[in-house]
Amino acid sequence: QVMLVESGGGLVQTGGSLRLSCAASGRTLSGSAVGWFRQAPGKDRTFVASINWNGGYTDYADSVKGRFTISRDDAKNTVYLQMNSLKPEDTAVYYCTVSRKSGIFPYTPDYWGQGTRVTVSS
Repeated sequence: QVMLVESGGGLVQTGGSLRLSCAASGRTLSGSAVGWFRQAPGKDRTFVASINWNGGYTDYADSVKGRFTISRDDAKNTVYLQMNSLKPEDTAVYYCTVSRKSGIFPYTPDYWGQGTRVTVSS
């Protein structure tokens, strides 16, 4: 079993930046693909980004391409999501996930964190 704890959420103005972190415990992230999802108020949870086991491949939702960057530091057992040029429509609870698989095509999350809230004011 793995425990995922997200941090770094908060309130930011349009055009600002935030970096989300996800610290894993109970299981090494090494060898596993990891990803981020988000759920906006009143909407379904949607895919944001994923990265394969060695960082060689990444995938992003069209809505965040060019603005968000996913990365991983297996030595720290941590995943990051750098979010730049934030828009009000990025407002959501962001969830860190880990897959039992190493690849991301398709990305299949098996473990979920509790989420961190991001609010982008206009």
